[in-house]
Amino acid sequence: MKRAEEKCKMRQSIQDTITLTDAIRLTGPMAFNIMLKPAGSLCNLDCSYCYYLDKSEIYGGREPIMSDEMLETVVREYIKANDVPQVTFNWHGGEPLVLGLDFYKKAIALEKEYADGKKILNTLQTNGTLITREWAEFFKENDFLIGISLDGPQDVHDKFRRDKGGAPTFERVIHGLEILQREGVEFNTMSTVNHASEGRGREVYLFLKSLGSHYMQFMPVVEHVKYPLNGAGRPNKKLRPHIVDPAEDGAMIAPWSVGDIAFGKFLCDIFDYWVCNDVGQYFVNEFDAALANWCGLQPGTCVFAQTCGGNSVIEHNGDLYPCDHFVYPKYLLGNIQTSGIREMMDDPTQMRFGISKRNSLPRKCLRCEYLFACNGECPKHRFNKTEAGDTGLNALCAGYYMFYAHVAPYMEKMKEFLLQKQAPANIVPWARQRLGSRSVL
Repeated sequence: MKRAEEKCKMRQSIQDTITLTDAIRLTGPMAFNIMLKPAGSLCNLDCSYCYYLDKSEIYGGREPIMSDEMLETVVREYIKANDVPQVTFNWHGGEPLVLGLDFYKKAIALEKEYADGKKILNTLQTNGTLITREWAEFFKENDFLIGISLDGPQDVHDKFRRDKGGAPTFERVIHGLEILQREGVEFNTMSTVNHASEGRGREVYLFLKSLGSHYMQFMPVVEHVKYPLNGAGRPNKKLRPHIVDPAEDGAMIAPWSVGDIAFGKFLCDIFDYWVCNDVGQYFVNEFDAALANWCGLQPGTCVFAQTCGGNSVIEHNGDLYPCDHFVYPKYLLGNIQTSGIREMMDDPTQMRFGISKRNSLPRKCLRCEYLFACNGECPKHRFNKTEAGDTGLNALCAGYYMFYAHVAPYMEKMKEFLLQKQAPANIVPWARQRLGSRSVL
């Protein structure tokens, strides 16, 4: 018993250990991003894999929207809490457009009122189905960067992205995207990689490219669910399951989840085409992050960084959570009506949440040659056990290992170009020669 207690204390001590880099970040100017959820989980769609629709249960099953008073508090406090000259408002959901255009006109007016000399930027992630010319004109006038959720060709997209009535959404999303393009609104695409995407990486990439997406992000879907119980107390798989914390009793892998090797192959197939044709013209978040980590730079996304905690969430009522994927009562940091944003973001609880990403890695990860590139990926996926029985292994570990082993020679070559102050795009002829017939020109 005494030995077990000592091991527990040692583990806790390791998990709370900070590095010099941590210390510099924690003692430097306060800088962080917040994802704003002014409509909470309210959405006009009913995507099977949506991890946010069920969050309304935290608020008694209601889906209220952010009041004008709360909006003003959020805008004022968020800008004031950041010590840097540029602050970005990331509007998210649910579906943020359900609030209507007047809400965002108020937000822009408040941003200007409280800017205090800082440059204010706005991004908004939408499913695209509610975009009109009026919306697009507003986005263009106010320099919004719009993220469009689009999983790929019609059959891939419509497999899990349907509306409340079960109708497909692909054509409505494409219509919204075309409106943005006609009005000259800057956009990128966010695509989930799910069971329907398996084996179709290059096809998905080329489809998004054909639509004019120059900036793509591919987000693997690996979720846990619990089905409502029937009269016999057994899971009723005919009803919509609830997405739950993997640690919850009875949680099981969702049927739409992507396999680890399938995800690795998805990325490799895209990479082979991209490195032979599109470097410097089309940008894939996962490839950019890999090159940054290969060069010893910050990857630009918390998913592949050593630590997290700098991308928090404010719900419609002012509740602050450490991360979009950890909006559960046990992770609640507080509410901005009773505690300042700055105070909560600077709280030891938030610090421990962030450094735990690095300090809770299993031994297998610590010995991995690609730890520097992966950093264990997102903690929300770390629910597997290693062969040695250690907890915390990423469910996509085998896929990421496949991907990094595949791209390593190309990353080394692009790093070499950068050190010589040359563009990474110079790799294209070298990659074409190396891949031969596997490169599609």
